[in-house]
Amino acid sequence: MAGNSQRRNRRTSNKKGATVGSGGQRRKGLEGKGPTPKAEDRKKHKANRIANAMARQAAKRRPAPRRGGPKGTSEMVVGRNPVFEALRDGVPATTLYVQQFIDNDERVREALQLAGERGNINLMEAPRPELDRMTNGLNHQGLVLQVPPYEYAHPEDLTDAAYDNGEDPLIVALDGVTDPRNLGAIVRSVSAFGGHGVVIPERRAAGMTAGAWKTSAGTAARTPVSRVTNLTRALQDYKKAGIAIVGLAAEGTHEVQDLEALGGPVVIVVGSEGKGLGRLVGENCDYLVRIPMPGGAESLNAGVAAGVVLYEAARRRAARPRT
Repeated sequence: MAGNSQRRNRRTSNKKGATVGSGGQRRKGLEGKGPTPKAEDRKKHKANRIANAMARQAAKRRPAPRRGGPKGTSEMVVGRNPVFEALRDGVPATTLYVQQFIDNDERVREALQLAGERGNINLMEAPRPELDRMTNGLNHQGLVLQVPPYEYAHPEDLTDAAYDNGEDPLIVALDGVTDPRNLGAIVRSVSAFGGHGVVIPERRAAGMTAGAWKTSAGTAARTPVSRVTNLTRALQDYKKAGIAIVGLAAEGTHEVQDLEALGGPVVIVVGSEGKGLGRLVGENCDYLVRIPMPGGAESLNAGVAAGVVLYEAARRRAARPRT
């Protein structure tokens, strides 16, 4: 009995005495911390490292965001002289089709030489029936040049390019200009006078065809053209962005040399030779300007008129004090 009493005393002596309360800290420590995260969400876990590596690889493959615009349609240039001139004038092309057993005259040799010098044009030999089918029976004379679809810009691409260069936007918008040669000439003038692009409507207007490329004398490669479904809405968007809209009209209330707005951010709107500006387009212009013509001519070619106003805009910008 004495031994049992001693053992009980030893067990009792090992117990701790009264302590200060924990204030609920132990209870909080026993509370759950929610569901266990997935392996790929846990740092230092192998699955997490693999997931991060895959995400980095996907980001490298993902193309940079670009607004851009719609694409045009592919085009065929047919005939020995037209094909030669298109190649000589730098019109973009993907494939030159040559008829089998063609008479190898000077024009054919020159076209083949130009295509070969480009280095990025495929040369394809095809039987005459195939070329007839491709051109819907046009007189192709054994040469057919395929022009790729033109990649139109977004209207905001033109203003962004200006602001990125620290410049006020200088843009030309065309209302009802249906001759591709006029479009090409205007693209050339925009490039010559430091403009930032051309805006054209999608319907009832010339597009960037091979003819427009030729007339632009190569400047279409560096001067963007934007194609919009609604020209009036595009002008309204430019106006909301603080850009003045200046329309050319024979009955304009301002003369081009007196309009100070041409020295700042501006969209110059050029109408067709016959009808001029459409009603809605004219109503959305901040200014209507006319070009004085002492010689008495009733109107100017759209390309010439655009060049006159672009020159005045460039002159005013060059005269501004540099900051």
